[in-house]
Amino acid sequence: MGNDLIREGRLRRGMTQTELARLIGTTQSAVARLESGRTSPSFDDVIRILRAMDLDLDFALVPRDEQDWAQAAALLELNPAERHERLVAWNRRVAEMKAQFDVPAL
Repeated sequence: MGNDLIREGRLRRGMTQTELARLIGTTQSAVARLESGRTSPSFDDVIRILRAMDLDLDFALVPRDEQDWAQAAALLELNPAERHERLVAWNRRVAEMKAQFDVPAL
């Protein structure tokens, strides 16, 4: 995950791997290894690299929402024909809402 954060941060800043390497005092190949997942940076290194790009990582602890799991469990109890009918009905409702709000069909 740290690899993806570093790559995303670099891209958001519009930097090349070479520019990031110069900024953090390493080589372009080291940055490439980080971003590709061939090396795994520590959490502290991820924070340090993001901060060098004037970015910060923001975490929030939120109550766990089990709604998705409950919906998935309910769908698993349906047979394939019932799942198909449910999907057809959902698509019909979406088409009706699009028509109501004049949203062009895809």
